[in-house]
Amino acid sequence: MFCKEASSGLQTLNIAKNLSSEFTKPSALINPLSAGHRYKLCPRPNLRGRCTVTASKFDFDWIAKERVKKIKVKGIITAKQGLLPSVGFTDLLGISLLVELISAETDPRTLMEKDPVKDHARRLVIDAHGEDQYECVFDMPEDFGAVGAIRVLNEAHREIFLKEMKLELPDGPVTFTCNSWVASKSEDPTKRTFFSNKSYLPLQTPEPLKQLRKEELETLQGKNRKHSGEFEKFERVYDYDMYNDVGDPEKDPELARPVIGGLSHPYPRRCKTGRKPSRKYPSIETRKGEFYVPRDEEFTTIKGATFTGKAVLAALPAVFPQIEAALVDPNMPFPHFKSIEDLFEEGIELPKDAGLFPMIPRLVKAAAEADDILQFESPILLDKDRFSWIRDDEFARQTLAGLNPYCIQLVQEWPLKSKLDPAVYGDPNSLITSEIVEREIKGVMSFDEALENKRLFMLDYHDLLLPYVNKVRELDDSTLYASRALFFLSDDSTLRPVAIELTRPQDVNKPQWRQVFTPGYDATSCWLWSLAKTHAISHDAGYHQLISHWLRTHCCMEPYIIAANRQLSAMHPIYRLLHPHFRYTMEINARARQSLVNAGGIIESCFWPGKYSLELSSDVYDKLWRFDREGLPADLISRGLAVEDETAEHGVRLTIPDYPFANDGLMLWDALKEWVTDYVKHYYPDAEQVRSDEELKEWWNEVKNIGHGDKKNEPWWPDLKTQDDLIGVVTTIAWVASGHHAAVNFGQYGYGGYFPNRPTTARTKMPVEEPTEEVLKEFYDEPEKTMLKTFPSKKQATKVMLTLDLLSAHSPDEEYLGENPEASWAHEPIIYAAYERFKGKLQYLEGVIDERNVNVSLKNRTGAGVVKYELLKPISEPGVTGMGVPYSVSI
Repeated sequence: MFCKEASSGLQTLNIAKNLSSEFTKPSALINPLSAGHRYKLCPRPNLRGRCTVTASKFDFDWIAKERVKKIKVKGIITAKQGLLPSVGFTDLLGISLLVELISAETDPRTLMEKDPVKDHARRLVIDAHGEDQYECVFDMPEDFGAVGAIRVLNEAHREIFLKEMKLELPDGPVTFTCNSWVASKSEDPTKRTFFSNKSYLPLQTPEPLKQLRKEELETLQGKNRKHSGEFEKFERVYDYDMYNDVGDPEKDPELARPVIGGLSHPYPRRCKTGRKPSRKYPSIETRKGEFYVPRDEEFTTIKGATFTGKAVLAALPAVFPQIEAALVDPNMPFPHFKSIEDLFEEGIELPKDAGLFPMIPRLVKAAAEADDILQFESPILLDKDRFSWIRDDEFARQTLAGLNPYCIQLVQEWPLKSKLDPAVYGDPNSLITSEIVEREIKGVMSFDEALENKRLFMLDYHDLLLPYVNKVRELDDSTLYASRALFFLSDDSTLRPVAIELTRPQDVNKPQWRQVFTPGYDATSCWLWSLAKTHAISHDAGYHQLISHWLRTHCCMEPYIIAANRQLSAMHPIYRLLHPHFRYTMEINARARQSLVNAGGIIESCFWPGKYSLELSSDVYDKLWRFDREGLPADLISRGLAVEDETAEHGVRLTIPDYPFANDGLMLWDALKEWVTDYVKHYYPDAEQVRSDEELKEWWNEVKNIGHGDKKNEPWWPDLKTQDDLIGVVTTIAWVASGHHAAVNFGQYGYGGYFPNRPTTARTKMPVEEPTEEVLKEFYDEPEKTMLKTFPSKKQATKVMLTLDLLSAHSPDEEYLGENPEASWAHEPIIYAAYERFKGKLQYLEGVIDERNVNVSLKNRTGAGVVKYELLKPISEPGVTGMGVPYSVSI
C-alpha cells in the first residue's frame, strides 16, 4: 500500500504524524511503518484490479475495518447440479461455491467501492425435486449498506444451475433471482455476477455497480473470450450470423442451399455459433453436432425433464424411419378415406422393439401382443364433425377462426391484376370477373355495391407463388399453381367462397394456363371445385407454416433477443420486462435449423415449396415484412380488416364484426399494452429519460442495423424518443411472442391433424389442365382417387401429423401469460400492482371467450359441430388443448 519516497518531487505524507493525529492508538496503527520516514501513497488496486485512489488521497479502508462492527448474515442458495458425471473433492465435501456480496453503496470516507464480503457455500440438503440448498454465513460490516450484486465462482467439477439466493439482512430478506447455469471454474475461471431484483436505468445505477454492469455486457458480446472459433457449450456469447447452415452439400450435393440473409436473400439474423466454414463450400457453415446457443437460452433441466421442444425435435429424426418402415408403400397415396381414419382408430403396427414410447408417449400404445401401435389421437375437428372439412362454410370460417387468420384481406382494387412482368409470366389480368361474382352472390346485391360496402375478401397468393410454380413443378412428386380465393361477406358476418383462380405461368415451351373454379351444382363441377380448394388450402398451409409461424414469430424474434442480451443489462427494466417473452426461443430455433427448416428436413419434404422453402420466406420478408405492422391493430388495418375509430372499444372498428381471432386478440393486445404502459411510465416518467438511455438506444440500433440489417434503411422503423415510442415497440414484441405465436401454433394438430382439412402439399395437377385421356377417365370414374392422389403421400402425411401433434402440445411446466410475475416485478410494489391488474384483465378475457363461444349469433365460433375459438385463452392444461398463451415462442 505504501512505498518509500524515491525523489523529492513526489507528493509526500508524514505517515506517523498523520496517523497519530487521526487515531487514539497510533502506535498500534503505525507499526508496519517506520515513524519519521516520509512515504509516497501508492494507489491500491481494488477487487477488480483498478486503482481506487490517487496519490493525493489516503485510502483508510484497511484501517477502518479494524473499527467497524461485524454482523452475521446468512444466505441460502437454491441450485441444481448439472448432469455431467464427474465429481471432485469439493463436490463431495459440499463446498463448491465461492460467493461474494457487493455493496451498492460507496464508502463515505473514500467515495470508492467497499470491499466485498465472501464465504464458501456449504451444501445443506437435496430436496425431492433434485434441488440443492447451500448456506453461506458472511461477516458483514454493519455499515456495508444495500447488497446490489453477488458474484459466484463455481469450484465444483460440473456446471450448476443457480436458481436464487436469499439473504437474511437486518432490514429484511433480499432475493437474488439467478435462473442461470454457472460453469465450473475449470471451464470458466471468471466470477459470475448476479444483480439484485431492483431494476436500474443506466444513469441511475449505483456507482459501485456500474463497472460490473459494463463488464457483464462485454462478456455477453464476446469481448472477453480467451479464444476464437466455435463457441463452447458453457459460453454465454450472443452474436449474429446469416442462415448459412441449413444446407449440407458435404453430405449430399442435392442438399446445397443458398445463404439466406444479405442482399440476394434478405432475412433476419440468427445466433452465431462460431463453427468453421466448409472447406469445400466456404460460404456455408459445417453442420456438426448440436447447434450452439448461449447456455442460458437452453431449456433448464427442470423444463428439459418434461417432453418439450428440444426433446421433440431431437426425437423426430429417429422416429420417422421406423414409422416409414411400418407403412406399406409409404410414397403412395392413401387408397381410400377409410384408411386415413384408420390412423386414429386402428393405428400403425410398429416394428418390434422400436422403442418409440419414450419419444412420443401420447401416440404410442402397447398392443396386447406386446408390439407397439402408433395410434394418432383424433383431432378436435374430426371429433366435432367428421365431414366439416369438405364444406365451403368451414373453408371460409377457418380463414377467420382457424390456424392462419393472418392472410384474409379486403379486396380494395378491381379488377384483380398481377403486378408481375407480363413478358415473363403472361397476361396479368385475372379471369375472376364482376359477372362471376354477381352470379355467385345470387342477387343479394350488385357487384358495385359489394365492392363499395366492403363485402369482398380474398386469400391472395398469386404474385408470391407465380415465380415458384415452374421451379416447384420440376421437383419430384409435386405441383404448384398461383392462386386467388375470393369470398363474399354475408349479413351474418360469415364468409361465402365465390371463386378460386389457379394459374400456371408461361415458360419457354408452354403458354400460360389458368382457370376459375366456382362452387358447383353438378357432380363434375363439385369435384373440380373441391380439388381447386385442395390446392388453395395447401397454399395457405405452406404460407402459414413458413411465414405466419416460422418467419414472423420464431425467426423475427431472434434478433430482438440477441440485441437485448448484448446491449441491455440484466438489471435494465426493459430487459426484465421482455425477458419472459424471450425464454427458450433461441433454443427452439436452433433445433428447427437442425431438423425442421434444414435441407431435406420436415418442412422441405412435406410442404409444397420443397427446397425453396426458406427462399420463399426470404421473398416475403423482403417484400412484405414491416415491424410497424406486426402489432395486431396495425396488421388488421393493413389488410383492410379494420379501420381506425377512436369511438370504437379498441380504437379500431372491424370490417368483419365476427372475426374471432381479432375479437379476442384485440382484448389481449389492449391488456398487454396497458401493462407495458404502466411499466414503462414508472421507469421513464418523461421522454428525456427515454432519449438519454444509452443501453436502450444501442439495443434498438442493433435490432435495426444488424439483427434486421437487410431492412435497416426502411423508413417505417419507429424511433425511440418518447414513452409512446417505447410502449409501441415493446408491446409489439410482446404480442408477437405471445398472442401471435399462440394463435398460429397451438391449433396445428386440431386443424391439421386430419390432413385432408389442411393438406401441406398438392402432388398432382388439376385434371382439366392439359388433360390426357387416362387422367380424365380416372377422374370421371373415380374422382375420390384423384383427390387422394392430390393429397400428401402416406409418408408425408404421417410425418406432418406426428410433428404437429408434438409441436401443438404444452409442457406441464409451461409459462403462461399473466400466470406468475417475474421476481423483479414483484419486488417493486407499483409494478406488482400493475401486473395484478394485467392478470385480472386476462382472467376477464377467459370469461369473455367462454361467453362468446356459446353465443349462437356468432356463427364463426359456434354452431352444430363447430370448433370453439379458444386459441387466445391465456391458461391451459398440459397437452394438446387448442388454448393457452405462453409468454414466449418456446415450441
